[in-house]
Amino acid sequence: MSANNKKNRTQKFNKFHEILSSIIPADLIDSISTHVKDQHDLQDLVTILKKRVVESALNGEMNHHLNTAPDDSEHNYRNGYSNKMLNTETGVVNINIPRDRNAEFEPILVKKHARRLDNIDDAVLALYARGMSVRDIKGTILELYQQELSEDLISNITDIVTEDVKEWQSRPLESCYPIVYFDCIMIKVHENKSIINKAVYLALGIKTDGCKELLGMWISQSEGSKFWLNVLTEINNRGVKDIFISCCDGLTGFPDAINSIYPSCDVQLCVVHMVRNSLSYVPYKDKKLVATDLKTIYNADTEDIALQNLELFCEKWDTKYPAISRSWYKHWDNVNKIFNYTSSIRKVIYTTNAIESLNMTIRKVTKNKRVFPNDASVFKTLYLALQNIEKRWTMPIREWSQAYQQLLIKFGKI
Repeated sequence: MSANNKKNRTQKFNKFHEILSSIIPADLIDSISTHVKDQHDLQDLVTILKKRVVESALNGEMNHHLNTAPDDSEHNYRNGYSNKMLNTETGVVNINIPRDRNAEFEPILVKKHARRLDNIDDAVLALYARGMSVRDIKGTILELYQQELSEDLISNITDIVTEDVKEWQSRPLESCYPIVYFDCIMIKVHENKSIINKAVYLALGIKTDGCKELLGMWISQSEGSKFWLNVLTEINNRGVKDIFISCCDGLTGFPDAINSIYPSCDVQLCVVHMVRNSLSYVPYKDKKLVATDLKTIYNADTEDIALQNLELFCEKWDTKYPAISRSWYKHWDNVNKIFNYTSSIRKVIYTTNAIESLNMTIRKVTKNKRVFPNDASVFKTLYLALQNIEKRWTMPIREWSQAYQQLLIKFGKI
């Protein structure tokens, strides 16, 4: 525990001691102390006090809630209690939480889904979000808080987010995302007593205000256009009716899957994926030269110039690496979309850098995990990591205003 934390806790203890000393008679304390014979008796006493204090505070919160309710809730009143088991530093406390008839009461002291009275839950979730294993979290909590948590309890704490994940994954989406990036990352998961590779599908949208939003994540045995079709159908059902440009990798059948749901969408293959695939055929000694010549193709001012440069590339490199030019010609109909736009839009759709950056952050988390015990663990970990990532998505992407106006005109929305 840090020096500041120790100081804060000492100050808080002294304050409570001062308050209790002023309101609890000394003879009452002496009477109670005669029944305390050992550590177990003391712990039971502390547990009873915690229960009484917490329940009293919750009843006070309920009174305040009912007294300050809006006029249209004037017929609201108490409606019994719900029971909750709380883990505390001194043991488990069974408390009764008051309920109201309209189910509007949300206590502050014991928040919804909370299972502890201290701040350890937040620490566990923060460590879990960074990809730490349950065993590592257990050791870290013991080191920081001098409190030993069972692995089952840590799992229960992280299970709190399961309902949040379901709600997030099924939430309604905006009707239009001018640009959506599609990609997937591979992870290792325990299944049927073996470790297998699974694909986590990601759809990152650029909203009309230029800010990023992850539309969802899905898990499958492997990446395939058929599964991507299911993803696109789900996105459409959740409210997305317009996508102007989609950026994706060169998976066979993927562009067709996109256009089957969004016929007017321009499908742009990620140039970086194309270049990486091309360089996979090239030994180290030629990589820099080949990369430089490929740049003359996708950086050309017009499609005609790009095709001329592709022909020059063929003349120079086909004798050594014929597979490269074949790949570019094969995918040209989904590579050449960038030449239909000005530089302000090209900078946005030129590559899936936006989602690659997201993937890089996620890989840092999955690297710590190495192998996930199940799909639920994948969702919990990535969801918590995404909450941290999304906090940084507060500004629109660069040159968005100009790019968005051009897209509106091109797709007939003005």
